[in-house]
Amino acid sequence: MAGDRPVAATRHEARERALHLLYEAEARDLLPAGALDDQILAPDPFTTRLVAGVGAHIDVIDQMISDRAQGWALERMPAMDRAILRLATFELQFDADTPTAVIIDEAVELAKEYSTEDSGRFVNGVLAAIAAIVRAPGPQS
Repeated sequence: MAGDRPVAATRHEARERALHLLYEAEARDLLPAGALDDQILAPDPFTTRLVAGVGAHIDVIDQMISDRAQGWALERMPAMDRAILRLATFELQFDADTPTAVIIDEAVELAKEYSTEDSGRFVNGVLAAIAAIVRAPGPQS
């Protein structure tokens, strides 16, 4: 990475920064790792983990989103919604330490702040469907 020391951030700020980096990577037709490499200062470690994780699992993440976004092709979604969904889907699937409600609430808040008027509801619905699969409780004994 370009910078030597990461910039400290709250988890919300780290998610917000990761969202911007994922959006930037797509807009510039870069892999997420390329957006990380272009930073003058290394992002917060949590931001880096989120962006790199999305990049490493993009095919699985996009398939999960596509399978649950009823009536919406991934490429037809607003780019910001796509970035938010990718970020939160990565967390739901690959970060068992963060509670489901926290991940979804953060994603909905980011959608309300950075995307369309209807994006919060859309993001909530897609992520709830994904969470029902990847975070479903195990078999009852």
